[in-house]
Amino acid sequence: MTRVQLAIGTGLLIVSVAVGWYSRGWLEDSQRLTAMQAAEAAIAAAMERESNIARRVEERLAELQASERVIDRGIIREVEKPVYRRVCLEPDAIRLLNHAAAGTIPDTADTADPLPVGTATTD
Repeated sequence: MTRVQLAIGTGLLIVSVAVGWYSRGWLEDSQRLTAMQAAEAAIAAAMERESNIARRVEERLAELQASERVIDRGIIREVEKPVYRRVCLEPDAIRLLNHAAAGTIPDTADTADPLPVGTATTD
């Protein structure tokens, strides 16, 4: 083989690799374009479906009449002031609780139980 044939062969090899490289790029671009078109078609179909649903809902809502009534009734509260009775507390504690519920100050000299008879001595 001569050098010219070798150069031509090498040139043809380089050209065939470059043509293969470009054609592979065109194939990949074509596949990407097909995938993008399929995705856009799916999105368009979904948007069309959602638009149809929204249109039907809007039509149905336009047919409906408002039937809502607001009834405002005042809230009545009955507050009962508790009066504590002796259940498990001593009479002094009950007296203090009753005075606290009434908002009064108990008289410290006043006791709930009277003194027992016969305990007071007078000299």
